[in-house]
Amino acid sequence: MSIVFSKPLSLTDNVLTYCPGCTHGIIHRLVAEAIDDLGVQSQTIGVAPVGCAVFAYNFFAVDMLQAAHGRAPAVATGVKRVHPDKIVFTYQGDGDLASIGMAEIMHAAARGEKITTIFVNNAIYGMTGGQMAPTTLVGQVTTTSPYGRSEELTGKPIRVSEIISQLDGTAYAARVSAHDPKHVMEAKKAIRKAFETQRGGAGFSMVEVLSTCPTNWGMTPIEALKWVATDMVPYYPLGVYKDLSKGAA
Repeated sequence: MSIVFSKPLSLTDNVLTYCPGCTHGIIHRLVAEAIDDLGVQSQTIGVAPVGCAVFAYNFFAVDMLQAAHGRAPAVATGVKRVHPDKIVFTYQGDGDLASIGMAEIMHAAARGEKITTIFVNNAIYGMTGGQMAPTTLVGQVTTTSPYGRSEELTGKPIRVSEIISQLDGTAYAARVSAHDPKHVMEAKKAIRKAFETQRGGAGFSMVEVLSTCPTNWGMTPIEALKWVATDMVPYYPLGVYKDLSKGAA
């Protein structure tokens, strides 16, 4: 009997620690599959964030480092400059990347650092108690916006992919989602493309993945998947925002 489906080699056998219904696990698999497909497991170095994916080093079967909150791009920059022949990636949530780490991601992209960032956007601070994040939607209820995010008080959510794509050092930027099988397959293609961009030496690459957080959203897993499609995607349009091999989208 032929094997048609198996665990990626670039994932460990450790049990994931994410909440039921969270799509971090799916995204982990897509990253691992891309690494396997490109045959670069032994050449890959990942940088774990502070946040829900703080234990990513337990799940990826590649060399991993742990960065301080928001500093993953800075750590990855150092690693890549010391080991330019390696594939280096950061795996970051929206609180880690778009709040405390906004300066690091912006300057890494502006410098054209040849690293890849997997940016998981679930529109909330997941690990620390469900506070409002820079990506929280207007009207969205969180522990620090119990009446819903107010545009008047806090402005509109930050669209990271659109910003990053405008920087000259960015070679590839795309926003995808993990809310249904079709979009999961598209996400895999984008993640692989980002790694290929790094391997080709074109510059900085980033894939933003819209993800769920049923626990802090106060939803069932099924409701959370639907909410990504009905509420997040309209504000965060999916697509390729920059691809130097094809020109800007």
